[in-house]
Amino acid sequence: MPNVFIGIFSFIFGMCVGSFLNVCIFRLPASKSIVHPRSSCPRCAELIRFYDNIPVLSYLLLRGRCRYCQTSISLRYPLVELLTGLFALMAFLKFGFSLEAVIYFIFIAALLTVTFIDIDHQIIPDVITLPGIPIGFGASFALPAINYTDSLLGIIIGGGSLFLVAWVYNVLTKKEGMGGGDIKLLAMIGAVIGWKGVLFTIFVASAVGTVSGLLVMLQARKTMKLAIPFGPFLAIGGIAYIFFGPELVAWYFNLLN
Repeated sequence: MPNVFIGIFSFIFGMCVGSFLNVCIFRLPASKSIVHPRSSCPRCAELIRFYDNIPVLSYLLLRGRCRYCQTSISLRYPLVELLTGLFALMAFLKFGFSLEAVIYFIFIAALLTVTFIDIDHQIIPDVITLPGIPIGFGASFALPAINYTDSLLGIIIGGGSLFLVAWVYNVLTKKEGMGGGDIKLLAMIGAVIGWKGVLFTIFVASAVGTVSGLLVMLQARKTMKLAIPFGPFLAIGGIAYIFFGPELVAWYFNLLN
């Protein structure tokens, strides 16, 4: 029974963190403070009261509209809150009530923020990835799944592999392909999940990105020159490795044997 209460607490706490992530997603690309001022309606500028800022519940009670001007509120807000809550619960279920679960949840929260910013603006803020690399390396000393050597190799292989791809593409085409933000993002991912996690992340991101890109091009009738942000796919790969990576890799090699 205590585990049930901790699970419920994890989910609710995660949704509250998701509400804060919405602030980060909106303000970081504009170089605004994520602490001050208080959240307000972007149309009528009325401050959002605490009872209108309860994750998911307030959105449902307000029927997705501002209390004052009735402007429609994006479904993105409750979606981010729900996703963050679910990942908090999943971290607890997999790693228990532990420092490991907390570290991975913070890492996932950073990836969610990066994902939605990259979708909206095609940028990955350095304010997340650059501090994330040394912080991830430091976290490796507290994570049972990797050690500092795995983390260091993850940074080098993660950042180095995408840098090499970007350099070769630039030499061959004289155009910029892979963005610098993706390079730093994969280095941060490697710092937390190690070099094996980087290889898994690249594979998953490439597979999911290819399929998604083809679907988008078919729907929009675009050419192969369509620009699609790669950051969200790297985030998907990194998160997938945390929860399923080692088991999937073991399953794959068992099939080969």
